[in-house]
Amino acid sequence: MKVAIIPARGGSKRIPLKNIRDFYGKPMIAYPIEAALASGCFDKVIVSTDSIDIAAIAQSFGAEVPFIRPAELADDFIGTTPVVRHALNMLAQQGIDVDICCCIYATTPLLQVNILREAGETLLLSPQLDYVFSACRFVFPIQRALVTNEQGGVVPFDESSIGKRSQDLTPTYHDAGQFYWGRAAAFLDDRSQVFGPKAQMQVLPDYLVADIDTLEDWERAEVLYQVLKKQGKL
Repeated sequence: MKVAIIPARGGSKRIPLKNIRDFYGKPMIAYPIEAALASGCFDKVIVSTDSIDIAAIAQSFGAEVPFIRPAELADDFIGTTPVVRHALNMLAQQGIDVDICCCIYATTPLLQVNILREAGETLLLSPQLDYVFSACRFVFPIQRALVTNEQGGVVPFDESSIGKRSQDLTPTYHDAGQFYWGRAAAFLDDRSQVFGPKAQMQVLPDYLVADIDTLEDWERAEVLYQVLKKQGKL
């Protein structure tokens, strides 16, 4: 069985109630739920939450909430993998045998159905892989970064690269924070690494990437969404 798991805790502090805050007429969490359902990739779309309010809204948009996440897995310090493992274990206790799962973050209004589907197909057709996750290329070479020293002056982060041409430097990427396709056995294995040799990146254009942690991030995401909507890309 293939399932989507959308983590959505209720205790966001920098943007209160971020996961259900209105974003262009819908709660934020509606966007990943609708994308997951529209992709046709999943037998079930599950939301893992500690909030009754989030659970009700998620269900109203077609997701299932077969359990409530315990408080110890919903604080500011819990990573994504323990939440996914908890969800997989809870589903197993309910007799639901998951082979492939995809963790989709709740704040992904720019998530593209075709990209989500393509990443899932890559995993299914690549038995050597445990994970396929969204990534984006850094727009500026990180090798030419600058830092301040103890005296407040400026020094190169990498002295050997600061004078090189951009095209002569190795391209670098960062986690785009949209989705993480993976084999259930890999998510449950403590030794398995999402950012490891058995993973592959699904590289997104930077205009589809919006990490929403602050109100400024939210406003930038709104601008991107509006532009993409006008261009017919959403």
